[in-house]
Amino acid sequence: MDRDRQPPSQRDAQVEAAIQNYEIAFRMQSAVPDLTDLAGETEATKRLYGMDSPVREKAEYARQCLLARRLVERGVRFIELTCLPRPAELGQIGNPWDQHGGLKTGHTEMAFQVDQPIAGLIRDLKARGLFEQTLIVWAGEFGRTPFAQAADGRDHNPFGFSVWLAGGGVRGGVVHGATDDLGYHAVQDVCSVYDLWATVLHLAGMDHERLTYRFGGRDFRLTDVHGEVIRPILS
Repeated sequence: MDRDRQPPSQRDAQVEAAIQNYEIAFRMQSAVPDLTDLAGETEATKRLYGMDSPVREKAEYARQCLLARRLVERGVRFIELTCLPRPAELGQIGNPWDQHGGLKTGHTEMAFQVDQPIAGLIRDLKARGLFEQTLIVWAGEFGRTPFAQAADGRDHNPFGFSVWLAGGGVRGGVVHGATDDLGYHAVQDVCSVYDLWATVLHLAGMDHERLTYRFGGRDFRLTDVHGEVIRPILS
């Protein structure tokens, strides 16, 4: 419909929606300086996350985790953290966990980068009463094969890999599923990526099946047309 031919009430609603969008954008933009100013954080808190690390990548990831806690405190609903690439002199490109060569060295470095900051985030959220209302999902694209690629790397493995969740309605200390003896294929309580995100949506208060819509003759939703909530891991 031509906008000039729309009823005045509909035009007014569209204008009001646009105004609200701009107001939200302004509030978000104006909140950034206070959010990113860590001067009010204690040195003990910064050390808890690992911001005092001499390793730049770890200190920067620690800063991301601390900023994540500050975003949670301000009611931000979705936060994504990403790892920093390894130093250029080590020849790392793309995904820093994608170890097609030098897997032991690379994974050791990446685990060092994220271990303390994530532990600090969880501990800080618990101390502030935010852990139970915050769902943490630690995941990658896939796992690595149990056999070598080239001399000391591993190739992609979509058949068996691990994801961990914490807080936000997930039972602590639960292991669900297992691979075969070689760590190649999932063979016990097999879960798909669709199951994972059906569960995440459930914990966020959404029924993934009710998000289904039909387009071009087939159904679509965030979990495609698959996925079951992984109920054994829920608290």
